[in-house]
Amino acid sequence: MPPRSRPFMQCDVFSTTPTGGNGLAVVLDGADLTTDQMQAFARWTNLAETTFVCPPTDPAADYDIRIFTPAREMKFAGHPTLGTAECWLTAGNTPARSGTIVQNCGVGLVEIDLTGDVPAFVAPPTAIAPMPDDVKARLMAQFSLDAAQVKASAILDNGPVWHVLELAHADDVLAIDLDAVQSPEKVALGLIGPHDAGSEVAYEVRMFGMLFGIKEDPITGSLNAALAHWFQQQGRADAPYTVAQGTRIGRTGRVFVIPSAEGAMRIGGHTNILIDGTVTL
Repeated sequence: MPPRSRPFMQCDVFSTTPTGGNGLAVVLDGADLTTDQMQAFARWTNLAETTFVCPPTDPAADYDIRIFTPAREMKFAGHPTLGTAECWLTAGNTPARSGTIVQNCGVGLVEIDLTGDVPAFVAPPTAIAPMPDDVKARLMAQFSLDAAQVKASAILDNGPVWHVLELAHADDVLAIDLDAVQSPEKVALGLIGPHDAGSEVAYEVRMFGMLFGIKEDPITGSLNAALAHWFQQQGRADAPYTVAQGTRIGRTGRVFVIPSAEGAMRIGGHTNILIDGTVTL
């Protein structure tokens, strides 16, 4: 099939400041594109993720979404979920159920709640497992962390698989110089540490995406969703909290974690649409 013009948007997610969050390319008509064509376009955009909206294959969904990094397809990712939903609405679409968009992706159906102060997706289930001691020791050594700085560790799986370390303070998270790390483990590493009481945000998060072929992701919704479920399992996520991410790379990311009375964890954030046009694919 020859290339044709398709509706396309580029947006910035998880910040109130345009270009302060995480960029996303959204092809709003990807129905007849092959996997190879999608991957080639995602590689060309060179953004953290590029998404393709397709007709729903599940009658409960408003649309299907496929999510690609420059190197691989993802089952689920957070900022593509929120950004694609905003682009889909801006293009004039209406969800079948008022106040809720239902996305179908590699982890199944994901709801995006439109009724709060910010759109928020319901975090998909997270499998939580202990991090093997030898892996933890290698990560600590590679990132020059000592035992006093590392309060907890785990491996979290909510589509992507995250190796996570909770550090004693946000300053410990921000102090890491990724350029000084030699041959880091080929994992997706998430770091979280608390800010002082009374700060604008509760936690600082960083994600080093060695597994995905990137150095540091600006803001990572799926990681924050997994961390929220980890904290919830420990009884530490009973009230809403806000996370800062991207600080060390010049971004002003803000992720809103919103627990519900029913136990669901919602992950919210702002989206700014920067480009609204067409792309020929």
